[in-house]
Amino acid sequence: MATTACSQQQHQRCVSIDNINPAIKTMEYAVRGPLVARAAVIEKELEEGASKPFKEVIRANIGDCHAMGQPPITFIRQVLGLVSYPPLFDDPNIPADAKQRARGILAGCKGGSVGSYSDSAGIEVIRRHVAEYIQRRDGGIEADWQNVILSAGASGGIKVLMALLRCPIDGKKPGVLIPIPQYPLYSATIAEFDMEQIGYYLDESNKWGLDIGELERSLVEGRKVAAPRILVVINPGNPTGQVLSRDNIEQIIKFAHRERLVLFADEVYQDNVYESGSKFHSFKKVMMEMGEPYNKMELCSFMSCSKGYMGECGIRGGYAEIVNLCPDVRAMLLKCISAQLCPTTAGQAVLDCVVNPPQPGEPSYEQFTREKQNVLDSLRDRAELVANTFNSIEGFSCNPVQGAMYAFPQIRLPPKALEAAKKDGKPADTFYAFRLLEETGICIVPGSGFGQRPGTYHFRTTILPQTEKLKEMLGLFKTFHEKFLQKYK
Repeated sequence: MATTACSQQQHQRCVSIDNINPAIKTMEYAVRGPLVARAAVIEKELEEGASKPFKEVIRANIGDCHAMGQPPITFIRQVLGLVSYPPLFDDPNIPADAKQRARGILAGCKGGSVGSYSDSAGIEVIRRHVAEYIQRRDGGIEADWQNVILSAGASGGIKVLMALLRCPIDGKKPGVLIPIPQYPLYSATIAEFDMEQIGYYLDESNKWGLDIGELERSLVEGRKVAAPRILVVINPGNPTGQVLSRDNIEQIIKFAHRERLVLFADEVYQDNVYESGSKFHSFKKVMMEMGEPYNKMELCSFMSCSKGYMGECGIRGGYAEIVNLCPDVRAMLLKCISAQLCPTTAGQAVLDCVVNPPQPGEPSYEQFTREKQNVLDSLRDRAELVANTFNSIEGFSCNPVQGAMYAFPQIRLPPKALEAAKKDGKPADTFYAFRLLEETGICIVPGSGFGQRPGTYHFRTTILPQTEKLKEMLGLFKTFHEKFLQKYK
């Protein structure tokens, strides 16, 4: 009937902005928002010969390692090439351990091809390797491969598990506690699923630490309008770059247990720890070592191939480990993911390389270790460079980048700039970011896209441009800011 009506009213579409899912209209995703759209237009204009005060757009808005010049890890690409194009097994230049890994993956594929569907939860041999990796990482604490779900990046696992808990309780929407500032995947998914976002502020004055008193405040407020079900913790932090101490993690676990919250531990940056004295502790390891009753808590932890030293963002590989989930609920989860058929098998192959890397004595070990360390050493140097540079600029303050791939400096804007932003109809940090893009070609994400305390202004920038490009970017940033202050002081 709708089709007939459309054919009768050729100028009236069946789908309009008024009759689509209202939750989609509410949803926003800042790291690919209006600034990024404008950056893409500027790139096209430059290609067509437009005159600008810069020659290229520097995309510091998103954690896309390879787009910013990071070379891929040789071993990973060799295995990916082998599973995608088996005639490469005849290439004598590809080492035997890469071929052995590829044969193991193909043996787990139906028909011996990554072009076939895998099980919905992923290829069994890779899920087993993930469990072995988690067990090694956590000092021997048992990991069950059947609790491992492979996904299209960490995002795929986060979304399917959040969907599982999308159930009203006592007539209230399910609530999700997320850190503010937060990674916009969470706010976007919460809006898409028509759940309730409950923000808890990280403590900027304490290196973006997580204060339990603030968690309690946000929970009390959240319970007025929702039924809180999930506590999201991002460690190391995005966009804030903090690394939680073990003591802090224990406090968080106790809080989640007391308040009957399911822990979502977003740990995709677990390889990215830079500051001396900082160390990654997995939530699972701490929870299990705390013993009863905490080791019986429900926990969902997430890992990705997109970050770390790998940076294979576009391949879309990741996993979720589901701990202490009721067997009946796990069965419902498996049913849910079966409707999506399976995660990309290329992503699964890359994940296998991450969790089952070359071992001492194997032909690829030295090169793999060298390449991995070079990436992480360079990121450590760039993390320090970015924080030190922003702290040297008038009006900026930036916490140390302890981990992850971003800095989230605070910027103090003069009253005239705030007035100009208001006249332009933009938040002040968005106004600043647009001016920066138009005058320098640097694309960042304003803090309002991540959330921030009222009256403060921030932005997120990656530390991913290669060192010389990063120094160039920071120089342009400093010059722009000096001119901006002169104009609006």
